[in-house]
Amino acid sequence: MTRRQLFVTTALPYANANFHIGHIMEYSQADIWVRFQRLQGHEVHFVCADDAHGAPIMIAAEKAGVTPQAFVAGIAAGRKPCLDGFHIAFDHWHSTDAPENHQLSQDIYRKLKAQGLIEVRAIEQFFDPAKGMFLPDRFIKGECPKCGAKDQYGDSCENCGAVYAPTEVRNPYSVLSGATPVLKTSDHHFFKLSDPRCKAFLEQWTHAAGRLQPEVLNKIKEWFSVDEEGKGGLGDWDISRDAPYFGIEIPDAPGKYFYVWLDAPIGYLASLTAHFARQGRNVDEFLADPATEQVHFIGKDITYFHTLFWPATLHFSGRKTPDRVYVHGFLTVNAEKMSKSRGTGIDPLRYLELGLDAEWLRYYLAAKLNDRVEDLDFNPEDFIARVNSDLIGKYINIASRAAGFLAKRFAGRLSTTLGADGEAVITPLQAAAPKLAALYDGREFGKALREVMALADTVNEYVDAHKPWELAKKPEAAAELHEACSTCIEAFRLLTLYLKPVLPALSAKVEAFLQVAPLTWADAGKRLGAHTIGAFQHLMQRVTVEQVEAL
Repeated sequence: MTRRQLFVTTALPYANANFHIGHIMEYSQADIWVRFQRLQGHEVHFVCADDAHGAPIMIAAEKAGVTPQAFVAGIAAGRKPCLDGFHIAFDHWHSTDAPENHQLSQDIYRKLKAQGLIEVRAIEQFFDPAKGMFLPDRFIKGECPKCGAKDQYGDSCENCGAVYAPTEVRNPYSVLSGATPVLKTSDHHFFKLSDPRCKAFLEQWTHAAGRLQPEVLNKIKEWFSVDEEGKGGLGDWDISRDAPYFGIEIPDAPGKYFYVWLDAPIGYLASLTAHFARQGRNVDEFLADPATEQVHFIGKDITYFHTLFWPATLHFSGRKTPDRVYVHGFLTVNAEKMSKSRGTGIDPLRYLELGLDAEWLRYYLAAKLNDRVEDLDFNPEDFIARVNSDLIGKYINIASRAAGFLAKRFAGRLSTTLGADGEAVITPLQAAAPKLAALYDGREFGKALREVMALADTVNEYVDAHKPWELAKKPEAAAELHEACSTCIEAFRLLTLYLKPVLPALSAKVEAFLQVAPLTWADAGKRLGAHTIGAFQHLMQRVTVEQVEAL
């Protein structure tokens, strides 16, 4: 097997608020995939950063009476407890306001300008007469010019997915003051995505095998399409904003700053650069290596930026482009979109503070995730049933039914033989490794976990057939009892390995109980043999209705 070199990121969280449960869903999905790749022995660099720029942060900082930098630092300080609490193991966490990002953003801009892909135009944009400032897209709301949905942002519609200019919004109003904005003229910098070179490159890039999911490719075809009147197609991208603005200054353009969406994805590269600098490694050599794979996990609402602007800016600035962009749907709660005002949502820190096990949620989310762009629903009753049935009833139960007999009768030592029935259980478990590996690699986590639980069912059927508690009453059945309990422990080890990307903390407890080195995927082909295990201790409790109701 060739050792892969992977550079993996998730979407950068905007540094104006703490994590919500949607962040944990995305980060868990990426973390599970990364952990699986590492179990395979691959080299992975998993990085992220706070998306720290833009008018919303500037305005929030002003309200809080602090500088934007201090405001962002306060948000950043709250990231670690959540990431650690849910066992999301980024190699490095950075900020788009870091020096590396300033340098990279300005360098990429200069190279795009040298390619003739930057154009300065006088544009009309909305100005808030009450606040005395040009309004960022997200501070303009109104009716979508495409579908008519009300209360949509000034740059894109959450209802139909359309992307448009703020001046196209019908019945606009300022989110800051409620005033009707007026049009004023200002010089803005545009990235010429409509340039034939960009279109030709993106046509080729988007159609590369395995790079994008079919649903994403279909959406991109819509964005490329031009109607009979010549409308549609790829539009140029306004990459500048006027002062006052918290962001990165555009070179040789006083009072102009990069729009946050220009420098935010560059934050992936900045974070990797800082990570490599700490290791004393050359990041440019790593990215220039044809073997390096660049993989992004993102939500469906930011597909346009990651599949059109991002690869185009990278390619035409002479940089590596993403090998794959994995898009997922939204997380709903009881089939409702999460909303603070409606109280439909789950606060990740609240979840942890209430003492709910982080790996219950990791397992539940993974059991619903697949490789498609589908929304995922958190249903409390389903959550309780699935965790208690699968993790406690099917999986942990296997060890708890065997470990005590091994400790009392055989000093914790496993049998070197498992018998014909035991072999008939263990052999299929070992043979499942390649199929499960393919499912994990393909992000079909739900299918993988269904396969693992089906294997656990076969082990439990074996336990029910051999009844160790009955064998323990018969002195003449000591050898059979030894084999039955050893079969259970061998199966438990294999099931733990297959669940390890999803349940890293529980797996570490199991490795300590089994007295084995940290499991790798190669261990699927091995046996414990004449091995002594430790004393079995409580591994995981059941979820209660009261706990979920408190949440």
